[in-house]
Amino acid sequence: MMLRIFNQVKKIIPKISDTELIALRSGTTCIDKDIFLGKVDTSNIKTNLVERKFNNENVEKLLKKYGDVEKVYPSDQSDEILEYIGRNKFLSFLIDEKYGGIKLSVSELSSILTKIASHNPALGVITMVPNSLGPGELLLSYGTEEQKQKYLPKLANGDYIPCFGLTGPNNGSDATGSIDEGEVVIDENSKTCINVVINKRYITLGPVANLVGLAFRLNDPYDLLDKGGKEGVTVALIENNLSGLKQETHHNPLNAGFPNGTLKGSLKIPVENIIGGEKNAGNGWKMLMECLAAGRGVCLPATANASSKASLYGVYHYAKHRKQFKIPLVKMEGVQSKLVNMMYNTWLIQCSVELTNRLLDNGEKPAVISAIMKQQTTDRARDVLNDGMDIHAGSSICLGENNFMEKYYRSAPIGITVEGSNTLTRNLIIFGQGLNKSHPYIYPVLDSILNDNLENFKSSFKNIVNHSLGLYFKSLVNYEASSQLEKQTLHFANLANFVALKGGALKSEQFLSADMADIFSNLYLAHSVLWYHKQYRVSQKLTDYCVERLCSENQIIMNRVIDSLGPMKFLLCLSKKKVTTMSYNSHKEIISEMEKNNKIMDFVSQDLYLDETTILAKLKKLDRLSGKEYDELYDEIIQVGEYKNIKKDERKETWEKIEENKKIAHDKI
Repeated sequence: MMLRIFNQVKKIIPKISDTELIALRSGTTCIDKDIFLGKVDTSNIKTNLVERKFNNENVEKLLKKYGDVEKVYPSDQSDEILEYIGRNKFLSFLIDEKYGGIKLSVSELSSILTKIASHNPALGVITMVPNSLGPGELLLSYGTEEQKQKYLPKLANGDYIPCFGLTGPNNGSDATGSIDEGEVVIDENSKTCINVVINKRYITLGPVANLVGLAFRLNDPYDLLDKGGKEGVTVALIENNLSGLKQETHHNPLNAGFPNGTLKGSLKIPVENIIGGEKNAGNGWKMLMECLAAGRGVCLPATANASSKASLYGVYHYAKHRKQFKIPLVKMEGVQSKLVNMMYNTWLIQCSVELTNRLLDNGEKPAVISAIMKQQTTDRARDVLNDGMDIHAGSSICLGENNFMEKYYRSAPIGITVEGSNTLTRNLIIFGQGLNKSHPYIYPVLDSILNDNLENFKSSFKNIVNHSLGLYFKSLVNYEASSQLEKQTLHFANLANFVALKGGALKSEQFLSADMADIFSNLYLAHSVLWYHKQYRVSQKLTDYCVERLCSENQIIMNRVIDSLGPMKFLLCLSKKKVTTMSYNSHKEIISEMEKNNKIMDFVSQDLYLDETTILAKLKKLDRLSGKEYDELYDEIIQVGEYKNIKKDERKETWEKIEENKKIAHDKI
């Protein structure tokens, strides 16, 4: 009987590639596992004070000196800015002190990145990338001691500007798809090396980097590898003076002003340049998966946090003072609706960023939660920006020093696209990978099938059956669930067990997978909000609103999922519930709470750059002015950029000059 079940399960489990299997075996599980268990406990996650190692004055100096440079790259100041950032240790936050770095906690790293990006997103990106997935982290985790001694001190002091080359024309979100291929050969000096032709694009810092990490698929047709090395995705490190490397062109991602470009050429790389040495040949995908949490779980959410907080802070104060129809915008219900949406999404981002940083500081490497954070924070930040642009209106569509929204709006699609497209992440990874990795009992079953181990399958299958039956009956009576969120977590865990019966078909049923990902993600956000409130007690009303709204949105999705499950839906009828929508009054109450509870905006303003010369600081200053001083500052703030017209006889000359410059640039390329 068990053998028949074993063979039947073999047929329905999804086909798992080697790269998917490595991803499943990388990182850790924590709250994501609890959600699949149906009960979450965050009481042991504390916000213990961590000593700050990096002087905040250094961040202030950077932003005061270069924060108003609209285009960091390409510009006449590019080299100067990069030298300043490197020399002042902004690229060293992952590197141990013994190698000359200033290794920060995740919480401090996130705080610094948020502050920089809140004023200048391009500077935020330049600081973020070396402190995320790249040569530094890979060297620290896998490099030989010789490699660490050679490269890390110069990465820490800015002598080396790093980049990491993974994506190309034929591999983007499918990072290891049609990736560049290399071959192990013996060169003319009888040295073992790798011949590889690379064609990389979308490489942040690529145009200015002098230390390049490269990922490629390594082939060894002549069996020249020894020391345990093997074929497969491999990561190597080269300096920019290596013969054949071409750094000749750059991209222009929406005029966001940071270096991004191409790496091309026919290279001959010594095998000792493989990070970790020859024994690490073929281990590149495992190395990348285990190091991916920082970029996806920390750096991109920090930039999303920066843009949403700055936008909400600025738009809220603008709406309090900007008058139309003789009343402040904040008194208009249409504006209030959008402000509440901004507050809601910003608070979700802020709370989940704080919780995730604490998990990482506690030693977790939560691959699935990192995927949730990347997708949810960047998508929700875009929603914040869209609402903010509507309220700020004409002031946001005209360039000028008072337009604090445009730089974030322009950069928003970049965060959504990089480090794995959000479409891919939502439709395939969050729930698809989460089900196999975070579910407490599915992976052991899967592992026993992959290893063709009937004995392990018997015990694992028994565990999952007992878990599923127990969870099903608990969901019928809402066992051990007192709050709406606890009940919904229980019902999601039960629903996930039913959806799991689809097996490999789930990969193609992406409508279903995306809906389950949204429920899963919203539950993580809701538990983050509750955890955040327990730590800081900012606003019970805002906390209740956010959790209730997330649960309401989830119930709509859960009802849709259950209706799509065919005959199984009858077993889940008690998980379908009438949806209680948020009332008009609840929106008004949140606006009132924002006006009366100063702690809310105090917390939103944390890690924002609010130098007195910034437009955000000037908007806040209006709160404490009156009379002539108020009128003068108000008049200054509502102005938009104005530019001198070009006279008719000057237009042709200007146009010809532009075309001439284009031709010169094209000829250089």
